[in-house]
Amino acid sequence: METTNPKEIHIEGYNYPLPDERIAKYPLARRDSSKLLVFKGGAITDSVFSSLPAYIPVGSTMVFNNTKVIQARLHFRKTTGALIEIFCLEPHSPHDYLLNFQQTQSCSWVCLVGNLKKWKEGALVRVLDIGGKTVTVEANRLQWGGDAHIVEFRWDNRDFAFSDLLEVMGELPIPPYLNRDTEDQDKETYQTVYSKIEGSVAAPTAGLHFTPEVFSSLKDKGVSIEEITLHVGAGTFRPVKSEQIKDHVMHSEFISVKRDIIESLLNSTGNIIAVGTTSVRTLESLYYLGALLENNADADLKVAQWMPYDEANNCLPVKKALQNILDYLSRNNLGTLIADTQIIIAPGYRFKVVDGIVTNFHQPQSTLLLLISAFLGGDTWKNVYSHALDNGYRFLSYGDSSLLMK
Repeated sequence: METTNPKEIHIEGYNYPLPDERIAKYPLARRDSSKLLVFKGGAITDSVFSSLPAYIPVGSTMVFNNTKVIQARLHFRKTTGALIEIFCLEPHSPHDYLLNFQQTQSCSWVCLVGNLKKWKEGALVRVLDIGGKTVTVEANRLQWGGDAHIVEFRWDNRDFAFSDLLEVMGELPIPPYLNRDTEDQDKETYQTVYSKIEGSVAAPTAGLHFTPEVFSSLKDKGVSIEEITLHVGAGTFRPVKSEQIKDHVMHSEFISVKRDIIESLLNSTGNIIAVGTTSVRTLESLYYLGALLENNADADLKVAQWMPYDEANNCLPVKKALQNILDYLSRNNLGTLIADTQIIIAPGYRFKVVDGIVTNFHQPQSTLLLLISAFLGGDTWKNVYSHALDNGYRFLSYGDSSLLMK
């Protein structure tokens, strides 16, 4: 067991040199032709992603995040000519994603605002043409402070839902470290082939490598495929700017897991492989949601950032924690668990559910790198990343992949 106190970790210890030319600005022509680094039993093997099924143990359950990236960047031009960017982060009213997307008159979102100094007051207006019909969209700031602002959107044609407006006026928010504008091809390549549930402002990029052929090979091997939903927030790009991570505030994220998947996980403990760090955070959060329900059947279903590091929250067997969730769903006649998680996984964390991770190579001094370090233990991440740098691997969202096994 790790003995590190995560709050005392200095983020400088999780830095490494990443030359700009090693950051993949574009994906490869074929998703599964990327390199695959396999770390298993302390050894590193170089392979190709199309061969991933060969390295997945028979009887494993692989868990995928089926979230879909929305076209969350909206641009309005003031009568003065100033360009204002509104970046929709998460729904405010209605708070439920699906209900918000279905609104046909107005809704509000928590947003980041670019060129804020030029938007002191008044509504921003944009006129759209959707299938030959005119729609006038207004944006008004309701509340503001710090980084986030509540922005209300209103439009004058009830034939169209907010999701329709996003499709026409929105822009896909590719990661800022790509240092380029969004291009038409990103609308396809920055989505996984299994994306379904709209709500993310960043892709679960570990899944970008999967193809129908890889899925077919996994199923032929008897690997179970399960899907959960975690809507990725803009905070996933946020570097740790504080010297110690105790001063870093994690973003809260929406998670949704169907009852039958929790039942499957209950019967698969010891053989669960998460595809991407978003799936890791969701699966590990399930344990702590179960711990909350152990002490309070009507608990607020939100995992706080530092909850996993309180010994009192780590006493339950994993199966009991998952059973608590199933009991909660039964009591409330629910088929899906809806919750929020602010979990931070850093060295000192004890993994409860996840036994393997498929993931890309992450930014220096990021919470995602802290997660990888926690999973591999000690300074093992340094050996893995040094090998990747020395052997031509491409880094970050459109880069190459790895399979990390306990």
